[in-house]
Amino acid sequence: MMCATMSTRGSALKVAKWLSARDRREEALEILCAWAAAGNDAEGQELLAEAFRLDPGSQLAQLAFERMEGLAAKDHAPLDAVIAKYGPDEIAKLEKETKRPNFMRAQVGFNNNVKYNGLVFHIQTEDSGLDRPHIITHIFADGGRVIKSHKRDYSQEVGRDDVAMYVRSLMKGQHMEMAIMLREGRFDEVIAGRAIGGMDLLDEPPRLEVQKLATKKETRAEAGPTQRSVPPPPPSAEAAPASVPQVARFRLSVVRSLAGGPAYYEPKGDTAVIGIKGQIKLEGEPFCHPREAQVRWEAGRVWLEDLEEGNGVFLRIRQPVELEIGDEFIVGDQLLIIERNPDPNDGPGPGPTYFYSSPKWPSSFRVVQTFEGGARGACVVARGTTMQIGAAIGDFVFTGDPLVADQHCLVEEQAGMIILTDLGSPTGVFVRIKGEQELVSGDELLVGRTRLVLEVY
Repeated sequence: MMCATMSTRGSALKVAKWLSARDRREEALEILCAWAAAGNDAEGQELLAEAFRLDPGSQLAQLAFERMEGLAAKDHAPLDAVIAKYGPDEIAKLEKETKRPNFMRAQVGFNNNVKYNGLVFHIQTEDSGLDRPHIITHIFADGGRVIKSHKRDYSQEVGRDDVAMYVRSLMKGQHMEMAIMLREGRFDEVIAGRAIGGMDLLDEPPRLEVQKLATKKETRAEAGPTQRSVPPPPPSAEAAPASVPQVARFRLSVVRSLAGGPAYYEPKGDTAVIGIKGQIKLEGEPFCHPREAQVRWEAGRVWLEDLEEGNGVFLRIRQPVELEIGDEFIVGDQLLIIERNPDPNDGPGPGPTYFYSSPKWPSSFRVVQTFEGGARGACVVARGTTMQIGAAIGDFVFTGDPLVADQHCLVEEQAGMIILTDLGSPTGVFVRIKGEQELVSGDELLVGRTRLVLEVY
């Protein structure tokens, strides 16, 4: 048996978690089992508990348990093999890799499952390293059949100072591009067996249709180029004369209001505050603060700026958007927030308890409901990397909300990003804006339960 020091076992645990985070779960499991079997003590129990977290049904972890307990077994050869494989020198070598700031040969790729038409597909993106500079993405169906592959060469970029960051961005883009093309139905004939997928060698940058909104303070997000009907005029170098009368730059038409009021708001001038003390009063709206947000016309473009004083203004999404932990969105009349799953606290306790809980399967995030007044409601964790929200079908179901469609929206983690997609719901999905967000004609805002549509003059 290997000489198990406390420092080496601590390094083994650190290395295993590092490998697991990079989807090298099999190697991580082998290291945990090899060093857990070295001694039945607190450190060994912690290593074994982590192994069962990775794979509750692992036969290797069962052998490590038997070795720790001194139980007879028919064959411990698989355990002995990993013990010999991951000695102190190998652990020290792997620990050095965890401290490298940039990749030496190849960066760790992305692996995600994607639901489409009731089936689960697996998308895998890998980097081949600076000596073979290209990115390859495969999409698998039926548990292992490759239906399509994309390859991009980046040999012209290996001399960049920021090559590691560049390659990471390229991998994310290519991974997301494959998921978007799957949902667009681009591979339906291949899935059905009526066409051959093969590999495409691509020269152009990845085609992404994921928008990043101003969901954080002090951020500024422009509208996508496909949303603008005409390019904005260049800003004027001279200020308008004071004698020029103020004119209306835009109109906000009321689509929904539970308290009555005017059919539209058409404030004069270049700026207007949404709120009881502003030009767009929304009288009778109980969730509207006196100064909720400001709409500003600037050189032919319209900007929405959160004033950080109320319940917030939400923008209806037109295409998939990227969210971060802590971002809020509204489905029907439900206020929801994206949260990180808490770290597990089910480790080994005192005595012979190795693992005290039901098996926990991987989950990328959770979504929490917020009630009026700020109280927290239901909480649902993602199944792996995906959560579907609706009134009849999904993981988070709101049967009592008439504004929620049967299949309303999808939240999923792809290539390290959390993506929110409206599944064609009639009432839409709204994301809270906390910085400065550019608006275009046709954009719909939600303040409390009042919905407004923008028309730019």
